[in-house]
Amino acid sequence: MTTLFTKIINQEIPSYKIAENEQFYAFLDIRPISPGHTLVIPKIEIDHFYELPDPYLSQIMVFAKPIAHAIEKAVTCLRVGSMIAGLEVPHAHLHLVPIQSMQTFSFAYAKAAEDSELQEMQQRILTYLG
Repeated sequence: MTTLFTKIINQEIPSYKIAENEQFYAFLDIRPISPGHTLVIPKIEIDHFYELPDPYLSQIMVFAKPIAHAIEKAVTCLRVGSMIAGLEVPHAHLHLVPIQSMQTFSFAYAKAAEDSELQEMQQRILTYLG
């Protein structure tokens, strides 16, 4: 069965795309923990992150690195935290979340964002992504 994330990759469901290459797709989370929260997903459908083939495991971090740097420039934060939770959608994914403290690095702070907020954040991140 096709996952929600595969439908996003295939543009069957709209997203606020941040970056894409042959292996990966990154887009803004519509229920961000904090503004700028970005999901990085492989284009292959694998449920558990650590079941990804080794080349994907290493390359996902290389793909995410410039995105994390762009988020740090676009959003006031102490750093971009990385999280692999993967319970919401059965498709491996990496969360890049701008954080101020470990206390706020939690899905308890996630809330739906308005389209206008997501569009503005997408443009801010893309400006720094180059």
